[in-house]
Parts: sequence; C-alpha cells; structure tokens
Amino acid sequence: MLLAKENTDTLLLAPTGSGKTIAFLLPVLARLNPKKKGVQCLILVPSRELALQIGQVFKQMATGFKVSCCYGGHAVKTEWHNLQEAPALLVGTPGRIAFHLRHEHVHVSNTPMLVLDEFDKSLSLGFTEEMAYIIGRLSTLTQRMLTSATRIDPIPGYVGLRSDVRVLDFLDEKPMIPHVTLKKVNVIGHDRLSTLFRLIGRIGNAPMLIFCNRRETVEEVSDYLIDKDLIHDIFHGGMEQDERERALIKFRNGSVMILVATDLASRGLDIPQLENIIHYQLPENVETFIHRNGRTARMNAGGIVYLLFTPEERFSYPENVIVEEPLQDSYPVPADSSWKTLYINAGKKDKINKTDIAGLLMKKGGLRKDEVGMIEVKDRCAYVAVKRALVPAVLKLLSGERIKNKRVKIEAAL
Repeated sequence: MLLAKENTDTLLLAPTGSGKTIAFLLPVLARLNPKKKGVQCLILVPSRELALQIGQVFKQMATGFKVSCCYGGHAVKTEWHNLQEAPALLVGTPGRIAFHLRHEHVHVSNTPMLVLDEFDKSLSLGFTEEMAYIIGRLSTLTQRMLTSATRIDPIPGYVGLRSDVRVLDFLDEKPMIPHVTLKKVNVIGHDRLSTLFRLIGRIGNAPMLIFCNRRETVEEVSDYLIDKDLIHDIFHGGMEQDERERALIKFRNGSVMILVATDLASRGLDIPQLENIIHYQLPENVETFIHRNGRTARMNAGGIVYLLFTPEERFSYPENVIVEEPLQDSYPVPADSSWKTLYINAGKKDKINKTDIAGLLMKKGGLRKDEVGMIEVKDRCAYVAVKRALVPAVLKLLSGERIKNKRVKIEAAL
C-alpha cells in the first residue's frame, strides 16, 4: 500500500498461487479516485482466463468501481458497448486492448497506473509489438507494476521502468514449489499412452491435471481416453473461449475429474484443491516446470507431481528427491464422477443469481441441498453441478420452467 502512495515502479516476483492478484489489486484500489472519470488503471495479461479471473476477483471486492475485461474470442460489439462508459479498471490481453485503442473505443492518455501481470508469459507468447504500442499510448503514467513467478532479465526498454524501481522478490533460491512430492513413472518403449492410462487408474477417483507440450498431443491423449470410455475434458489455445471456459467450470465443480491441457493451463487459472499433476511430456524448460507444478500445492497445501519419461529422456530440472512410482499391469477404470454439469441459458444480465438457481432446483426439481453442487453464474448463462444419477429426472421436471418470469432452457453441458 505504501508503494502505491509513493508512485513507485514495482517488480513483484512471487511463486504461482501465492496471492499476486490481491497483492497488486489492493494498492491499485488505494489509488482509484471515485471523482475521476476514465480508465485509471490498465492491466495487461497474457490470457483470456487470467483477464476473467482478475475481473472476477475485483468484482468480489465490491469496490463500487467499474471493471471491464477485453480479450480475444469475446464479442467486440459487447466490449465496445461496455467501454462507452469507461471503466476505472480495464483488464485485457494485449491484442484486444491494442485493437480498441486503434479504433478509439477507449482512451488511456490520462491513465496513471499500468499493471503487467505474468509479464514474462506475455513476452514468450509474442505480444511485444502490441505491448509496446499500448504503453506508448500511456502518456501520463506515474506508476508501473510488473508481476511474475519467474525472474525477468532484462526488462524491455519500452516498459519505461524508472531507475529506482522497487523489486519485491519472494522467489525461493530453490525454484521448486514446497510440499510437492515428485514421482517418476517409467515409460517403456512407445507405451506412453497405456502408461498414462494405468497411472490414472492408480490415482483413482481424484482430480488430476495432465500437461502436454502441444495441442496435437492433447487431442491424441483425449482420443485415447475416449476409446477407454473415460470421462475427461481438454484445454488448449485452439479451442473457442466458451469451450475453454466450460471445460474449466466442469473441472472446478467436480463433474470432470481429468483435464488434459497445454501449458496455457499452467498460469492464472482458478483451480482449487488440485492434488495431482501429471507431466505426460516433460516441459521444455525449468520455468514451465515450476508453473505447471504451481497448479497444485497452492497456499502451502500438499500435492503430488508425476513425471512420465523413458530411460532415454533426462530429468534435468532442479535437483529434488524423486521417487519411482511402480505401476501394476492393470487397475480398475475410475468410476465416473457422481456430479454432472447442467447449462442454463440465463445469467447476471437477466438478474438471475445463485439463490434463484438453487431455489428452482430444490423447489421444482425435487433436489435436496446436498444434491446441488457448485453454481457459477455468467453474464448470459449459468452452470450448476447436480448429482449425475438424478439428471434425467431433474431435466424432465424443469422442462419449460421459468426463473424470475423468464422461461429458461436447461440441459446437460457438453
């Protein structure tokens, strides 16, 4: 908070899951002026999911200030309408923010604060040109805040950091996340897929995030799991935004226990209480290894990280105690989750909230409180987990029902 008042440029280095979002939102909030119009703080992020997460956290803080999120895959027309009344806090990906600036949909010439969250990731994804353009339009900046879970050297000149930049470094000298147990799973020959399947059986009915290096590999693993009749979902940059969002919702609410993903899922995603990480393929560098593992052991919780590799592959990351995880020839296929996700075609813009949805499910759908799981309400739709065995009966009972006088469509989320 003191740094915010001092207008000090700040570089915050801290492990994934350590609370960097709140760490920069609190000093930003301290400087927002309710009497001032226009964008007072611009936050640039490398992914749509991170933009949405920051926007959601800020809304939950109930500050009274408007926040808008802009990102690829979101309707430009919707964003343009939202920007007609400039938000105090504007969050977005570099490509989409640059688009709005070029088309004069929003103005940042009087914006005093800039936050570059997960800045190193933005650079690795090739946003340099867009970021340089955007920062060049911020002619009245008085404070820059950069965050990362890995050290950045050097920081490009276009960022404009002052020589007296304050560095807050909370990264341990040993870059491994505490409380993580590393386990090696031997892959013999070209048996990686079947090894993965046996490992899934060994882990059993518990949430697990499986990392692959390429989209094509994610699809290959998914095809294999489909052949094995194993419910799962996938997450990578080639998917539409609503598909990615739906995959994360189903993973969060427990209706899907297995998520196969690229490294897009290694940062900035709200996936709580995840105990198992599987490196189907070894990551290409130490930083990626750290960020993948940061999806578990969050906020000092425990976690297990499994690494699949052949005798020819080398585990050349920071030295840690790694134990071998022997696998049997076969395991029972994990049972499907007891939860299933329902989709409702109404949301916040229709004045519908979680209480409305829970009330409908219990009063008209005949469900008990413990048969209704996590509810997530978006602008134009909502998702709710209910007990899988009860879904057919619930859908039949709720056919043609209304919420707040609006007839809604309720169906199983694909």
